[in-house]
Amino acid sequence: MSLPQENTSQQRAAADDATGDIESLRADARDEIDSSSAVVEAAATLTRGSAMLVVKRGPNVGATFVLNQPVMNAGRHPASEIFLDDITVSRRHAEFRTENGEFRVVDRGSLNGTYVNRATVDSAVLANGDVVQIGNFRLVFLTAEAP
Repeated sequence: MSLPQENTSQQRAAADDATGDIESLRADARDEIDSSSAVVEAAATLTRGSAMLVVKRGPNVGATFVLNQPVMNAGRHPASEIFLDDITVSRRHAEFRTENGEFRVVDRGSLNGTYVNRATVDSAVLANGDVVQIGNFRLVFLTAEAP
């Protein structure tokens, strides 16, 4: 008689997992909707040859970081040009480099890694619309075309 109860417990656990997955997807969808207007507004401010990062997901959704120096550090260290205050971010997590009209993200040996479009990278050239993940932060890379 205990076998049906075990199945019921397993079924409940599976249902709870499925519900958690659905809630996670709903939260992701809400983040997408909430941040889409911030991304559009930020993109409108770019001049040719310039770039910025817009926080799409994380503690400060909608925040922008203009990539206006040859090298900009991203991390939890207070002196970082791109300050990402979350325990999932290393103090000196990554850097964004600008060379010859290209923008590149380089991981600096971070604990949790750096991702571009959900693929882990040591270094990657960024294209307009790429999503860079650093810890719990997802940052949309936006650029205006060079002249």
